Amino acid sequence: MIRDLPANGAYFVTYEYIQAQAKRLTGSNEVSMAATLLAGGSSGIAYWIVGMPADVLKSRLQTSPPGYYKHGVRSAFKDLMKTEGPLALYRGISAVMIRAFPANAACFFGIELVNKAFNKIAPNF
Repeated sequence: MIRDLPANGAYFVTYEYIQAQAKRLTGSNEVSMAATLLAGGSSGIAYWIVGMPADVLKSRLQTSPPGYYKHGVRSAFKDLMKTEGPLALYRGISAVMIRAFPANAACFFGIELVNKAFNKIAPNF
């Protein structure tokens, strides 16, 4: 929950914001495929920028020997800051970002495509 609540907030706010800006710029209620891909990919980037520190701490806790971090996340955070510094909270981010943009662009594109199909089949559903 420490990772997912704020990260999902960033995810959906980013998507909706970019979609709204695309509608505003075009003056249309419809959003282009390119805008949907950009909004989806950007939302994935936003998710991991916010969620990565908590994910790194979670991974440290899961891979440490039992009892190593006596106070859980707080101990893991203190140890990480002391031994590796704040940038360690983003260790591995480049690989995550390489995957995040295309995966989330495709995901939201699929969602929008299915929504449009359902609206044509059952407009009042």
